[in-house]
Order: sequence, then structure tokens, then C-alpha cells
Amino acid sequence: MQILGRHRRLAVVLALGSLLVLAALSYIELVLRRPIGEGPAGPRIEAHSFATPWTARHVHVVGLGDSITAGMGARHPGRSFFQRLLQTPPDDFAEMQAIDLTSVLPNLTAGNLAVSGSTSLQHADHIAQRLNPPTADAFGLVVFTTGGNDLIHSYGQRPPQEGAMYGASLEQAEPWIANFADRLDQMIDAIEARFPAGCEIFLADIYDPTDGVGDAPSVYLPDWPDGLAIHAAYNRAIEGVAAQRPNVFVVPLRQIFLGHGAHCRQFWREHFDASDPHYWYFKNIEDPNDRGHDAVRRVFLRTIVENSSLVPRPPNQQSSAPVPEPR
Repeated sequence: MQILGRHRRLAVVLALGSLLVLAALSYIELVLRRPIGEGPAGPRIEAHSFATPWTARHVHVVGLGDSITAGMGARHPGRSFFQRLLQTPPDDFAEMQAIDLTSVLPNLTAGNLAVSGSTSLQHADHIAQRLNPPTADAFGLVVFTTGGNDLIHSYGQRPPQEGAMYGASLEQAEPWIANFADRLDQMIDAIEARFPAGCEIFLADIYDPTDGVGDAPSVYLPDWPDGLAIHAAYNRAIEGVAAQRPNVFVVPLRQIFLGHGAHCRQFWREHFDASDPHYWYFKNIEDPNDRGHDAVRRVFLRTIVENSSLVPRPPNQQSSAPVPEPR
């Protein structure tokens, strides 16, 4: 009987030990491990939209905003979303070769004015001081990421303030949110004034590395009870400003990136992506990694194809933007 009892106790200890090991491995796999994955990321782009030139007009492509557009997190500068938007690099996926703006805009010039670490308060100055199209007849195609650093700076290390509001309450942030909407409106006015021949502005909304959960500690930041509410209010400001302008279009980065943040392995989450359960963020949390830049490039391209008046369309399929006329 004593031997049988020892065997039972040993079996219980081994079972408990196995459960603990399984629990530890599950925790590592589902919570701590955030594999980047391989291959294409983001929506598929139909090649037929890039089979023939869109227009012979001079089109000036401008990058504005923060480190996302500046290219932080890409494997090398040529693989940033902005550069891939202009021209697919040779080391990119075969399916994306010639799926770029250079292939359809033969009279294209470009300039990237985005600055890493900058906030929307600085972007107005960047537009005023640095945005100078090369010719008066250039039609502007502007890609713009702004507002994300307003939210995440200073990572909870200092009391929140406008432009660095991490940790603020919704009540505290409300005037800053209203100022952001006004500032966006003024920046768009300033961009339009720089392009007398017309322009279209593709304005990204702000993605969420917590995948909609709002648990800031999952991305190694202090708890922020009102973080999701303030983030949503900023995105509503972006959507509201764009809705008032026929030539401004929201690029849905938030939707595309859901399921590719801190909870990318957690299959029970609402936004789990079984087809690509991988992490699209760089090590600093704020920027896309190389696959993330692929996804950003694709969603910008898709939004441009769906909305730009430069894209030729059958008579029964018109874009929502007015057709720009040469001036």
C-alpha cells in the first residue's frame, strides 16, 4: 500500500509539473512571443490598376508627418512604405513589382518631409516652412501620418500636456482633441494653398498596438485608463476633418493593423487574424516593422486607387474626388 501511495503521489506531482510546464509554455507563446512572420502583409493589390499610366500630368508626391512616413522600422530606407509607394525595390515581393506610383505616373516628382518624433504641433510648421512644390502646375498627391506621437509621448514619464498627452484623462484631453481637429483643418488649408493646380491628401488614422484591448502594459507602458477613449477621439477628429473635404481621404491603418499588435497570438481575441497571426510593429512600438511597412504601403495604394481622380475609370465608376483640371 505504501508503494502504491508513493506511485500515486509521484503521478500527481508529475501531472502537476506537466501542467505547470504547459501553462508556462502557453504563456510564452500566447502572451510574450510576438513573431514577425514572413511574406506579404496587408491587403492584396490588383495589378490591373497599374497596367497603364494614369495621367501624363506632373504629379508631385509628398510625404508629411512623423516617423511612420519618415521610414523608421523598415529594414533599409528603400523599404519604407513611402519609398515602396513610389517604386517597388528589387528585393520586394514579386507580386508587387511595378505596383507603384512610378509605374503609372510618368511625370512624377517626390519629396519626403516627414520627421521622426514629430507631433501635429510641429507638422503645421513643417508645411509652412518646407512644403514647396517644384512647379506651379504640379498636382499634389500628399500622404500624411500625424497625431500618433501626440498620444504616446512622453510615455507616462511626465505629466500629460498637449502634444505629449500620455496618461491624460478624457476630460483633461478634450481641449487638446478639439485643438488637433482645428490644427488639421488649418494644415489642409495650407497644403492646398501650396498646390494651385490642385491636390489630394491621403491622411492616415492612428493604429493601436494593443489591438483594441487598451491594456497599455502589454506594450510595456504604464496603465492608461482613458487611452482608448482619447485614441478614438483623435481618430474621429481625423475622420471628421476628411469628411468635410472632397479631396481628403482617410487611410484606415487602425483597421488593417488590428490583430497584429501585442495580442497577435491570442486566438480568442476579436481581431485575431488566423491567416497572419504576426507582429507588424517595430521594437519601439510606435512604428511598423518591415512587414508593417509593406502593409502600410498596400493600404495607402489601395486607398489611392479607390479614391484618386488621377486613376482612369469606366464612365459608370467614378471616384469620389472631383477630376482635377490643368491650370
